[in-house]
Amino acid sequence: MIAEELINQMIPPLKLYDTVEKALRWMDEFHVNDLPVVSNRKYLGMATEQNLVDLPNRTQTLKDVELVHKEVLVMHFQHFYDVMEAAIKNKTQVVPVLDEMQEYMGIITINDTLAAFGQMSALQGQGSILVLSMPERDYSLSQISRLIEEENTKILSAYVSPDELDPYSIKLTLKLNATDLSRIIATLERFEYRVTAQFNDGNSFDVGKDRLDMLFKYLDI
Repeated sequence: MIAEELINQMIPPLKLYDTVEKALRWMDEFHVNDLPVVSNRKYLGMATEQNLVDLPNRTQTLKDVELVHKEVLVMHFQHFYDVMEAAIKNKTQVVPVLDEMQEYMGIITINDTLAAFGQMSALQGQGSILVLSMPERDYSLSQISRLIEEENTKILSAYVSPDELDPYSIKLTLKLNATDLSRIIATLERFEYRVTAQFNDGNSFDVGKDRLDMLFKYLDI
């Protein structure tokens, strides 16, 4: 599931000439502590409740207010794991989504990512999801399929996305018809494919211990 599919159409962005009072009212209405500010479809940063609530003049516009989290965003093609990670690392309740032209498309709330987390679990059925990272030059779905099929497992679907941590690498998300991935992971790693996440049936979920720890920490806040 990618960011574009999770955009919350019910929450509009703020404009530079909106007032502090309006921003705080919208935050209360939409039950969020942050809202993006947009001008000519360009994301400028976020107005936060923390920065606005103590301002003495509620009629001043956001043009005169310091915006934060200008670098907190995802591209529309990124995986929802990346959305969740951006929100948790930066302690925001929303994450803006941009298109290829760096134009604002909408936002995703942390509740939207948690809903996607649950939906993936519900839809998974008797199978597993495996996420691999590899240099783009090494990508060969036919070779990966052969290695997996040699372990008596089928690939039900495959999705390729850029690896935001390395411009020369890609992520490959695979839906498999098996629940025990230990032999498959061992085989793939033997051929130098790096496994970055796995999602197993039977309430076993692993997006990497660091991401899971961040999720639990966020939910405790």
